[in-house]
Amino acid sequence: MKKLIALILVALLAVTCFACSKNSVANDKTASVYYLNFKPEADAAWKELAAKYTEATGVPVTVVTAASNTYTETLTAELDKGASAPTLFQCSNMAGLDTWADYCYDLAGSPVYAEMTTSDFNLMKKTGEVASIGFCYECFGIIVNKTLLEKAGYTLDQITDFASLKAAVEDIHSRAAELGFDAFTSSGMDSSSSWRFSGHLANMPLFYEFRDDGVTAQPATITGKYLENFKNIWDLYINNSATDPTQLASATGDQAEAEFGEGKAVFYQNGSWEYANLTGKFAMSPDSLAMIPIYCGVAGEENAAVCAGTENHWSVNSKASEVDIQATLDFIYWVVTSEEGTTMMAKEFGPIPFKNAKASDNVFFNDANEQLAAGKYVVTWAFNYTPNVDPWRAGVVAAMTQYSAGVGSWDDVVTAFVAGWATQYAAQ
Repeated sequence: MKKLIALILVALLAVTCFACSKNSVANDKTASVYYLNFKPEADAAWKELAAKYTEATGVPVTVVTAASNTYTETLTAELDKGASAPTLFQCSNMAGLDTWADYCYDLAGSPVYAEMTTSDFNLMKKTGEVASIGFCYECFGIIVNKTLLEKAGYTLDQITDFASLKAAVEDIHSRAAELGFDAFTSSGMDSSSSWRFSGHLANMPLFYEFRDDGVTAQPATITGKYLENFKNIWDLYINNSATDPTQLASATGDQAEAEFGEGKAVFYQNGSWEYANLTGKFAMSPDSLAMIPIYCGVAGEENAAVCAGTENHWSVNSKASEVDIQATLDFIYWVVTSEEGTTMMAKEFGPIPFKNAKASDNVFFNDANEQLAAGKYVVTWAFNYTPNVDPWRAGVVAAMTQYSAGVGSWDDVVTAFVAGWATQYAAQ
């Protein structure tokens, strides 16, 4: 009889242990999450969301936000705290990854990774491990006034590459007096505007060159392989606008924004951050707005999405305890799948590259999400690799300004781009 009772107790213990193993370790009362957030403006939203998660699961989630412009210093100090170090932190770019790679848990195969709609914003270790996942992004491209485009006799779906863009643009410009509006806004070289071209437009030749060469770290030199494509789109901008190319040196960002907002041009190169001004200050209807990729004549570009990138990445601390790692993975999975989490993310961060992302009010973000969902490739932010960014861009702007005014050659732009890169790499 005693043996029978003992066998029953052993069986009951085995069943109990099996039941325990079926529960996530995140439900262990000893598990906790510590998120070191680097965006002060989102501090309150993260803390409120963390409280909701703790209430629902019982797992403590602590959110600490570094003061503005102190994240690196704060992270350095906090990761030295061993068992009380952050379990979730920001590893924003390749430079950050170079520093913190040993602290980055491999997220490949995790539930949150399986929810992603693209891996293009993620940071990878040289060994191929997924070190950090981009949880939101900004985008830029060519903003389109669809109402004006249709008045000119075109629809958005007719523009799928550089050739079709060029045909529509040149036709609209040739009929500007008749239509009452032109094709492109002014491409000003004033400092309030030139960053759109020395940074964002310059991303196009850099992206395609780096894609071809498999570049994953800042290169010491570049070849300028796609600078003829850069010339294609720049010529299209400056020769199909109401502003004479010789006047671009003093043309401003506000000028270009007003030209578009006031219905004087169909096309305007800028980013998702312009949505609030266009729909607010200029009272443009969201239904009239769209964002398309920057086409420049590269083979296969009909499959491109807009330029998108981020410095908002999540890394899970690989040196945390097993239960805290699991708790952290459970938490960020909940953030990107739950009603509470996706609502907060849409409000605070706009688009997130996850299957359950909520639509944002921002049309440009939604256009980007639709392009990604359709399987288009992301034109990522290759300009983040620029060495000594301000001096390099200044040289490119000077050469582009001279070229546009007709007093310099395109060879000067190529020199500023390619030789300037090597010079600034050595200088840094």
